[in-house]
Amino acid sequence: GYNALIYLAAMQTIPHELYEAAALDGAGRWRRFRHVTVPGLRPALAFTGLVSTIGAVQLFGEPLLFSSGAGASGGADHQYQTLGLYLYEQGWVNLHLGRAAAIAWAMLLLLVVLFGLVRLARGRGVR
Repeated sequence: GYNALIYLAAMQTIPHELYEAAALDGAGRWRRFRHVTVPGLRPALAFTGLVSTIGAVQLFGEPLLFSSGAGASGGADHQYQTLGLYLYEQGWVNLHLGRAAAIAWAMLLLLVVLFGLVRLARGRGVR
């Protein structure tokens, strides 16, 4: 729902004149979507992608509820285990603190690379 509201707000900021101009130039529905709507939504797509990825990396409490017993496995067969829960399991359940630190650094690197890709895509999308 959160992302849908952001997309709706972003779609309302795209000037209707751009759609009219594209239609006068002979663009069909698909070309108007590809050349008017998607570039207008690019900042919202980048923002929601980044925020959703950060939220997915931080997901912890819900999978922890599915752990059977005292561990933090994320389900009987680790089917609900996320990166945050895996970090917790390695560091505080199994006491492999070095491995947990490496997982934390990998999570940080993943988010920094994703942020860099979003910045690169935003810079390239401006015409």
